[in-house]
Amino acid sequence: MAFVPPTAEQLGLYLGLDEIQGDRADLLIQTATALCQTVVKPLPEGAEAVVLSVAGRAYVNPQQVSYETIGPMSVQRPSGSGGLYLTKADKSALKSLAGRGGAFTVDPTPVTADPSPTWPIDADYGVFEDYEPGWGYP
Repeated sequence: MAFVPPTAEQLGLYLGLDEIQGDRADLLIQTATALCQTVVKPLPEGAEAVVLSVAGRAYVNPQQVSYETIGPMSVQRPSGSGGLYLTKADKSALKSLAGRGGAFTVDPTPVTADPSPTWPIDADYGVFEDYEPGWGYP
């Protein structure tokens, strides 16, 4: 199954909102999807969670407010908690979902490689007549 972008309704459920601005949510989801594709393209199955996280951050804090006081209530958010951006964890999750998150091995040997020697073979080399018996040579 391939990646299917989340809907505005799913973003509303993710954020716990009864009502959501559909056009704004769709724009943020499209933009978050494009931003995620800068890390992994095409997006793998399961990337919906990362797209919802990115779009959700931008939906609830578009002006990147870090400290707000209303009457006796005050809220402080971490700096950089608004707008549309990918965290290090988001990038890591996308790479992991795409199967690119761990160690790997690169074999530089060409497919057409032949294991036989390519240099001239000396027929007399390796004849061990000079050694005494018992040293591993006949």
